[in-house]
Amino acid sequence: MAQLRADTSRTIQAILEAAERVLSKNPAASMEQIAEAAGVARTTVHRRFASREALVSAMTGWAAGRFAEAVAAAHPDTTPPLVALYQVTANVLRVKADWGFAMSRSDPEVARVHADVEEQCDRLFRRARDAGVLRPDADLGWARRVYYALIHEAAQTAAADPDAAATLVVDTLLRGVGTDRGL
Repeated sequence: MAQLRADTSRTIQAILEAAERVLSKNPAASMEQIAEAAGVARTTVHRRFASREALVSAMTGWAAGRFAEAVAAAHPDTTPPLVALYQVTANVLRVKADWGFAMSRSDPEVARVHADVEEQCDRLFRRARDAGVLRPDADLGWARRVYYALIHEAAQTAAADPDAAATLVVDTLLRGVGTDRGL
């Protein structure tokens, strides 16, 4: 695929970001509303994206790429497990805050990225268990599902600082909300 000119790339990114903002608030928004939010003419949007479906598909691919990059940037296979867990969480929360609509779409590319991230998470959780960060008897599949649920809930708080939210997510995952006292 040929490299896009810098101004074309910026225009496409502006359209994708505007589409995310607009469609997050109104999933039925028109291409004209998206163009207005992007500060471009409707014809510019149509020139770059043949249809609304093509635009949503491009958004989904863009968001999936950002999600994969966010996880990879934390180096989850080589960074000390506790540091990697925190950094992955903060990075993912940043992406989910910016690309929630696109990441919620059912799409083969998103499914592929999620499967890859799930494998990375499972490896990270095994490393965390082996390092003593997680209990030796922890059900790692359950821990991953709880972790994902915590991230989802943290991402729903749009005003949350990703670093503070990541600390809360990791602290809740590792320490819970109860005391050491039994029932």
